[in-house]
Amino acid sequence: MRASTKHRFCSSILCLTLLTFFPLATSKDTLSSTQSLQNNQTLVSAGGFFELGLFKPGTTSGWYLGIWYKNIQETTVVWVANRDNPISNSSSATLKIGDHGNLVLLDGENGNITWSSNETQARNPIVQLLDSGNLVLRDGNLNRNGQKDQFLWQSFDYPTDTLLPDMKLGWNLSSNLDRYITSWKSTEDPSTGDFSFKLDYRGFPEVFLRNKQSITYRSGPWNGERFSGVPEMALLDGLQFNFVADSEEVYYSFSVRSNSESFYSRLIVNPSGELQRLTWIESRNIWNKFWYAPKDQCDYYRECGPYGICDSNASPVCKCLKGFEPKNLQAWDLRDGSDGCVRKTKLECSKDKFLALGNMKLAESGGAFVDMNMSLEACKKKCLENCNCTAYSDARISDGGGSGCAMWTGELLDMRQYAEGGQHFYVRLAASELDGDGKTKRLIMIVGIVVGIGILLAGLALCFVWRRKLAVMNRGRIEQKGPNERSQDFLLNGVVITSKKESYSGERGNDELELPLLDFNTVAVATDNFSDENELGQGGFGCVYKGTLVEGEVVAIKRLSKNSGQGTEEFKNEVKLIARLQHRNLVRLLGCCVDMDEKMLIYEYMENKSLDSVLFSEAKRSMLDWQKRFEIICGIARGLLYLHQDSRFRIIHRDLKASNVLLDGELTPKISDFGMARIFGRDQTEANTRRVVGT
Repeated sequence: MRASTKHRFCSSILCLTLLTFFPLATSKDTLSSTQSLQNNQTLVSAGGFFELGLFKPGTTSGWYLGIWYKNIQETTVVWVANRDNPISNSSSATLKIGDHGNLVLLDGENGNITWSSNETQARNPIVQLLDSGNLVLRDGNLNRNGQKDQFLWQSFDYPTDTLLPDMKLGWNLSSNLDRYITSWKSTEDPSTGDFSFKLDYRGFPEVFLRNKQSITYRSGPWNGERFSGVPEMALLDGLQFNFVADSEEVYYSFSVRSNSESFYSRLIVNPSGELQRLTWIESRNIWNKFWYAPKDQCDYYRECGPYGICDSNASPVCKCLKGFEPKNLQAWDLRDGSDGCVRKTKLECSKDKFLALGNMKLAESGGAFVDMNMSLEACKKKCLENCNCTAYSDARISDGGGSGCAMWTGELLDMRQYAEGGQHFYVRLAASELDGDGKTKRLIMIVGIVVGIGILLAGLALCFVWRRKLAVMNRGRIEQKGPNERSQDFLLNGVVITSKKESYSGERGNDELELPLLDFNTVAVATDNFSDENELGQGGFGCVYKGTLVEGEVVAIKRLSKNSGQGTEEFKNEVKLIARLQHRNLVRLLGCCVDMDEKMLIYEYMENKSLDSVLFSEAKRSMLDWQKRFEIICGIARGLLYLHQDSRFRIIHRDLKASNVLLDGELTPKISDFGMARIFGRDQTEANTRRVVGT
């Protein structure tokens, strides 16, 4: 044998021997059944998006097998295999395909199996890390990229704290597999934490955030476009959201749109129990928290109890549905609405009617009945026929209208109302609650029988003529009321009810404070008898209406509800404070109306409504460029400086929020709603309050 031939033969034998003792990965994203992955080795997906290997978080002593983003400098782990069983010594830890066709992680010290996937019957199993971040076990005899339904095992079926694009959150009903995310124990401990985000597929499916077994937040059911309780989902253009519910699977997932390949987004549950939607901003090299929950008081589960509606823009945030009253009035007045509300009038089944509510987060829906083929009108009829049905809604919403039917029985829990977003919800009420006061009607009927139809008709005719004449006399003018004409039941501690014009300086003492008083009929005519078309909004205090006086002046009329938590004292407080103050950044009070149980305030009309209605409106927020936002901030600051320092009276507002800042036609901010405000003496440095106020 020639020397060169002998040399090549010996080299080949040596290489074969070395390969037997030191198996090497031939592809950076795969492992075959004859290969293994050691401590200092990693798998990298074909496109370089994700990396698999051993890592050690923070100052902990254990080592974990995990997957993280390859091209993001800040190590961001998205999946952990052995999260509850760390390896103490990683120097000889090994990842390989075991004898039963499963993926195993061996402890370097004694060779024990620290973690393993499910066993398979594959003849040629191969492990591959995909560009989606999914670690899969597939049959090597199939196409390299395989098909999803051909994976023998995949990490996407066993998530940890992160939901990635195309990962399913929910149930495979055929295999009884439940896929949900669970927080880390701490930022340096990947072991299973206390918080989980898990889909409940019963009834009208929705997802719950839990602290162990206690629910802290609810997404609301999927309505075809988004979860009912997450209107912000419509604002993220780079993502597409999916929800599947059939006989085999019920799950939620999201994907990155084809034109946003460099867009990174993930949904996580952090160790403190906050659900977060994070997006990567490459130019700043940070993960931006685009959305999170719970984000306010109304996001917390059952904040306002059964039949209570939570509205974060109202004060207080809890209110009872029409036809309901607080179950525990004492706790309700102290702003604890957890006991909820109870019906004022019993239902009468077939005679009942439905109250339409807009911009709603639907009630908890685990026990709801759903029929995707039923129209809304048929849904209403079916709900009316079932005496146990308490509400119904569209099961799916779209720009052109809704479809399908969802019906609730029993108590309605965890409802919320938004300024914008949400959907329509129809709640069952006794007919008398929608038609008027049934007791009053019955009383009038009894009186009519006793007195006689003739006398009743005559009395009604006289009453009508008198009120008509009074309305004509008062139309178009503000009634002048002197000291002798004022109601002795409603003296405002020195506020003189009159129509004398304000002086330009705007500040007067108690003995010279004057305020116009409008007659109730004048206000009713201005608002077309408080029609729904003129309603500008609602809050915990009642409703605000747009009104037009006869001379053409447009005003905003705040009508306090008789059941409002904002009572006589707050009404007096607001009249006294706003009537004393005049500033371009404070809303101007034009007058008031006091008639029996009716209490109303008449303000200048603000064309752009409240600041929050512009900030959180996808259509209107474009009005606010950075210069305009800065001007609004400065305007609010000027108003506060005037209240706190420059006015004669040192005033603390105590309920300042975006919904209490109004914007005129030129987007000039004006602070409003002084019902909770307090006056401090010039020499006072502190003051006490006896109850919880504000939002």
